[in-house]
Amino acid sequence: MRATLRWAHSDLRTHRGEALFLVLATAGIVASLLLATALFGYATNPWQRVFTQSHGAHVWLHTDKAADTGKLAGLDGVDTVAGPYPTAPVTVSSRGSRASVELRGTPERPSVGRPPIVSGHWLDPSAPNGVVLESRLARALLAEPGDTLTVPGTARELTVVGLADSAEPRYRPGEQPGLVWALPSAVPDPGGQVIGLRLTDPGDTSYIVQRAVTVLGSGAIGEVSTWQQARAEAQGDNRLLGQVLGLFGLGALVAAGFAVHGAIGTRIRGHLRDLSVLKAIGFTPGQVVRIFLLQHLAYALLGALAAAGLAEALGSRIPGRLGDAVGVWQGLPGHTVALIVVPVGAVLFIGATTGLAAWRAGRVPPVPLPRPAATSGGRLSGVARRALGVRMPPALVLGWHTAFTRRPRSLATVARLTLPLLLIVVAMSAWTTIDRFHSDPERVGLPTALSVRADAGRSEQQIRSLLERDPGVAAAYPGVETAALGPSQTATIALRGLGTHRDPYPHTLAEGRPARGSDEAVAGQGLLDLLDARVGDWVRMTVGDQPLILHIVGRSIEPENAGRVISTSLDTLRENDPGLRPTLYELRLDPGADPREVADRLAAAGDGHLDVHAVANPADGLSPLRAVVAGLIAVLALIGLIELLTAIGGTVRESERDLLALKAIGLSPRQITAITVTATGLTALAAVLAATALGLPLAHWLIDAQGRSSGIGAGIAQGPSAVLVVPLGAAAVLCAAALAAVPAARAARRRLADTLSAVA
Repeated sequence: MRATLRWAHSDLRTHRGEALFLVLATAGIVASLLLATALFGYATNPWQRVFTQSHGAHVWLHTDKAADTGKLAGLDGVDTVAGPYPTAPVTVSSRGSRASVELRGTPERPSVGRPPIVSGHWLDPSAPNGVVLESRLARALLAEPGDTLTVPGTARELTVVGLADSAEPRYRPGEQPGLVWALPSAVPDPGGQVIGLRLTDPGDTSYIVQRAVTVLGSGAIGEVSTWQQARAEAQGDNRLLGQVLGLFGLGALVAAGFAVHGAIGTRIRGHLRDLSVLKAIGFTPGQVVRIFLLQHLAYALLGALAAAGLAEALGSRIPGRLGDAVGVWQGLPGHTVALIVVPVGAVLFIGATTGLAAWRAGRVPPVPLPRPAATSGGRLSGVARRALGVRMPPALVLGWHTAFTRRPRSLATVARLTLPLLLIVVAMSAWTTIDRFHSDPERVGLPTALSVRADAGRSEQQIRSLLERDPGVAAAYPGVETAALGPSQTATIALRGLGTHRDPYPHTLAEGRPARGSDEAVAGQGLLDLLDARVGDWVRMTVGDQPLILHIVGRSIEPENAGRVISTSLDTLRENDPGLRPTLYELRLDPGADPREVADRLAAAGDGHLDVHAVANPADGLSPLRAVVAGLIAVLALIGLIELLTAIGGTVRESERDLLALKAIGLSPRQITAITVTATGLTALAAVLAATALGLPLAHWLIDAQGRSSGIGAGIAQGPSAVLVVPLGAAAVLCAAALAAVPAARAARRRLADTLSAVA
């Protein structure tokens, strides 16, 4: 054991840099996997916690006032019922911010869908104008207990007495109204009612919704929301961040395992005589294997412990969502188990790849076998000989020969170096796609920058004239958005009528063509998946009590509402309802116009009749992904550096046998150095080309697959431009050549006696 430790210590002193890189790479990989675990837990558990604490309803049905909702309590599969509660849509304002809300009359704190109070207290009959705000809505309004909300256009005021969490679909400006609980007396003129159903089996949600629609009639139901939709919205971007971290963390782990395997294999080939000596003085094959195995397990364990310690101590202090995720994750029941399992799993994987290479070291015979007389690279090919005959630089010809003659070994080296570079290309594609949402939003389903909602105080012509007079507005598209029941009447979809036949809305299409006819529409990927439809199909939906049949002629990229959107023109909807008035206006701005300045001017010009807000960009919630991608690129670059140093070491060691022949034919030390540098550069170039050729299609497939699963749809992927890829490839090749220069120069200037001993 003492001799084993002394040999391991001597090897560590010789390869300090490699050991440091392995420790740092392992720490980065384990940290990425721990953060991915934290984000997955954070994405699911907060919503699940609120749903459990509130004894949440699995289905919420918005109906008209005349619906006999009492029948729903007797449906098979319904455990308990919340409500019905009277509701009224209103707009509230606080500190200059406006929001559309659903005012829900609640006589007492319900037993089903019981909102957990996070600040203040529940409704008190002694304060008839008191309200409780859903916490996300409160953050948007900058409201807290004690503040006063105003209802624009009236003299009415509401006092905030409390804030509460809710497991229902969250507030989204311009899409989903916020939730405000009030006493029934504060809802004097309700426009409808809402009832919640808690089911005995959540898996029967679709069936129960269908039964409820049958009992009440499709014309009585305005909107249906389920617990699956609310959970998916709550997970949102956090789950995507976790998937990205997990994917790249696992990819980096595989790359690190291959790098360690290659490093040990190269060192074994370079220390065959030393291993034979160890065998000759009494080391057993098992002891030789344990030397390499324990040594690299120690490196991996040190990196894993460092990552786990830093994640536990400093993870919650990371700014933004990552820090919040780690803080919540540390309080979850499975936190301790994950903190142990993830590092141990990473160490065991690295140990497994190490063991495969170390097993070869244990098979080295005690007496070195005589080396073949032929050069290790094999004879020069006819092409190489002709190239030398036409006086091509020997360094280029012999460097190519050195890099690619040993095909199995050369291909393995290129493959190991390609993997981290390929993941870097994928990471850069993710970065570029996020940038595209900000720099070119009209190509990813966001052709407009502002959305305006108007009350009944002005006519349609007055509002359009006011909007189009602003110098920053290029076009104003009138429209309506309403909830509709799908063909199976088990889910609510968003039906939009935007633009007119004369001035159509500029949808971003990934398939098909724009909707031009009176019964034509375009749909998002989420809606096509929900209805199991495709471009070219006819779909039937129910709007209120009126059926509507539309022909889907194109698939649009829809970042909102999980892609469950079908869009047609406002003129098409007016054919069924001639008196339909626009309730919103989508504004396309002139290039260079500041959305905030335009919104401020329009709000002032509207004199309280306009609610102006920026169109939500899904990339805004992915801002932490930039730092994540940058960190992952650094970890992958570190792994690539390890593999590069391994390849350089192997090339230098194997070229020692050719030194005598190269010097005998008259090559100078500088030319001999150039051969090794060229071989290393060509190996790196091959890896860069392979990574680019494989990484770009893989990145497009992964990003589009994520787009399809999120409902946005395929077609959002954007690969990095040549301005980024070419410098990256050039930097990798130049870095490889620069790193190879020093050891190659030292080897080329070795003494004749040293060269003879290496050949012996």
